[in-house]
Amino acid sequence: MRATISEFGPVLLSRILDLSETQAGIVAIIFKYCDDNKLPLLDLKDFKKILQFITQEGKDEIQAEYGRISTASTGAILRKIIEIEQQGGDLFFGEKSFEVEDLTRIDENGRGVISVLRLTDIQDRPKLFSTFMLQLLAEVYETFPEQGDSDRPELIIFIDEAHLVFDEASKALLNQIESIVKLIRSKGIGLYFVTQNPKDVPEDILAQLGLKIQHALRAFTAKDRKAIKLAAENYPSSEYYDTKEVLTQLGIGEAFISVLNEKGIPTPLARTMLRAPMSRMDVLTSKELKEVILGSKIYYKYKDNLDRESAYELLNNKITQIKEVEKKQLEREKEQKSRASSTRRSTRQDPLVKVLTSATFIRSVFGILKKVMK
Repeated sequence: MRATISEFGPVLLSRILDLSETQAGIVAIIFKYCDDNKLPLLDLKDFKKILQFITQEGKDEIQAEYGRISTASTGAILRKIIEIEQQGGDLFFGEKSFEVEDLTRIDENGRGVISVLRLTDIQDRPKLFSTFMLQLLAEVYETFPEQGDSDRPELIIFIDEAHLVFDEASKALLNQIESIVKLIRSKGIGLYFVTQNPKDVPEDILAQLGLKIQHALRAFTAKDRKAIKLAAENYPSSEYYDTKEVLTQLGIGEAFISVLNEKGIPTPLARTMLRAPMSRMDVLTSKELKEVILGSKIYYKYKDNLDRESAYELLNNKITQIKEVEKKQLEREKEQKSRASSTRRSTRQDPLVKVLTSATFIRSVFGILKKVMK
């Protein structure tokens, strides 16, 4: 799955990079300049090239149209880009962009297709993981139309190992996720964060979740007991259970469940037996995984990484043209200086001619004097 820099936009990209207000303003200028000059921003090399351009060859052009840009700020932005790049962002940013409508495919029998996004390659890169998930949620939110209170959801998204989304997230990034979580339900989208402990999810986001399913929590230390007490307080009060006590007694296949009723009010907690999944609880072998991937109808749609002409190539051409113009200008200036120097030399008298001229002048003067004296 890939996405382009342009699809992120200046605001989301700045929040992902955790930029200051000044730096975010520079990113906005970059996007505006690229839009005005039809320079596609597709991958990280495009963005790094435009950063180089606005501080070197295109500095005067940018300053004339958009104002002065600090090289210290562009250097800081570049370091943030390199940080994302080192976490594999160069593989994530690019084309062909993933189309979120492919998550709502149906089969020949009219049944929905379950899509599994395998993210094992980036689970040890929390910043890239949170970047990916936020971009996916933002794209879903922007793409799907408003539905209001529909009878059935258009799409359900389960985010496993959800703590990875929040571990390295900045305050700005958390605010963005919170806004999406609040608004996305009106699009008919259900969003589930799957993690081992409720404290892995920030409180402001946890408060937006209507359905809560809590499996057993174990208390091995004093810190664990405090965590269980806090977890119990996240659920509606129950006159049937001592919530913090029962949380440590739930067995395999048991869970506390609370949902929203038809009036949007959380229902009382219910200790529930869950049906076991009808699947093999094991990791797919390499052969099985390959068969699943090759059997996907959208595999061939996204398998190739496109590298069409974009800001990187266009700016390289522009830089080459600028350097050629500067070279010709220097040659003209050198030629003009050479001509001016030659002109100055031609107006000077030859030393021998100068001596003879002076001698003739002296003789003339003496001749006049002699005539007067006579």
